[in-house]
Amino acid sequence: MRISSTVAASALLAVASAADSTNYLGFNSGATKADRSAKFKADFKAEFDAAANLKGAPGDFNAVRLYTNIQAYSDSDPIEAFDAAVETKTKLLLGVWASGTDNIDKELSALKKGIEKHGSKLTDLVIGITIGSEDLYRISETGIKNKSGVGNSPKAIVGFIDNFRNSFKSTALAKVPVGHADTWDAWGNSTNKAVIDKVDFIAVHEYPYYETGKGNSIDNAAKLFQTAYDNTLAAAGSKPVWVTETGWPYTGPDWDQAKSGTDNAKKYWQEVGCKKLFNKVPTFWYTLRDSNPDNEVKFAITDNLSTTPRWDLSCDGIKEDDKSSSTSKSGSSTATKTGSSTASKTPGGDDSDSTTLATATPTPSSGNSNGGSGATTTGASASQTSGPASSAPGQKIFNAYTYAALAVVGAAFAMF
Repeated sequence: MRISSTVAASALLAVASAADSTNYLGFNSGATKADRSAKFKADFKAEFDAAANLKGAPGDFNAVRLYTNIQAYSDSDPIEAFDAAVETKTKLLLGVWASGTDNIDKELSALKKGIEKHGSKLTDLVIGITIGSEDLYRISETGIKNKSGVGNSPKAIVGFIDNFRNSFKSTALAKVPVGHADTWDAWGNSTNKAVIDKVDFIAVHEYPYYETGKGNSIDNAAKLFQTAYDNTLAAAGSKPVWVTETGWPYTGPDWDQAKSGTDNAKKYWQEVGCKKLFNKVPTFWYTLRDSNPDNEVKFAITDNLSTTPRWDLSCDGIKEDDKSSSTSKSGSSTATKTGSSTASKTPGGDDSDSTTLATATPTPSSGNSNGGSGATTTGASASQTSGPASSAPGQKIFNAYTYAALAVVGAAFAMF
């Protein structure tokens, strides 16, 4: 009897998921505040403390995703999030801002300075690094149409990844998994395959709220998320997939059938976060604190970093989605070193250019505005429009896990 390719893929990826049981929970954090002023150690510490002490949280939100290593409005000083992370023992998914530039020298310099200052107290907290955020989406047809800002090419991103690896090959970060963050449709675009082949893990941004023309009401949001996620898994192949941006706004204009609001934000948290992601897939929710003053769509789950959220964050009594492929296909949270739809983005996402500040907020199309080494990114991980690849935004490991996966697939065949 024939076995479907979906079942085979699920079996294979289930083993990849079992390779590491650490599924991080955290939020995204840009380099500047909503008034465009720089964040300093005390600001980051306040965020990390609030995240770790959220009432009713379904797990330990003790990780943070950064968009840059550079302190806002400095040339190449290390971001003071490093100081706050060391003090609070917050795990770090580092970020290198890669849009609008032909090199990442200042990003690497800032990171080296941070390591020189803190040593293993910093490097032991690093769980991964993403080279770039929605750069591929921003140069896509959809990204350009949505005026999402300056991006960068697959060739440039691949070169930056090589640069990072060569720069840190003799350091404690040599074994840290390296990825790239982009929209789900960017990952499905065949022109970006070189990036998939190069990275250790895929970092994906999904915002059903921005999925215009697809019935993007809150009642259909979980389905849209799952479709986009499955498309990303298919594009990723054996590479682990982390969800590094997703969320639903508590305020903002209607977006086709999508309506913002606290009740809808809560439902999205429950239907996508509780049922599909939390403690199953490395997840960085968008967001704890809004940072993009230009974006009228707001996602913050708390007001002024209060530990009392806008809605009940508990997942108690919420049945996990048995049909969700998030758990079985996501891959492990820590990628073994290997060398790797259509979306329309969200208003407000990676906000940062390559010079001075860094904010955070998604934008319509697929990018966010969160911040990199410098100043004004646009892109947002968000809306998608149609299937893998069209719009937006290495080496394979053939080891024990691969053999185990083949065994699982073989067993699956035997069942049919």
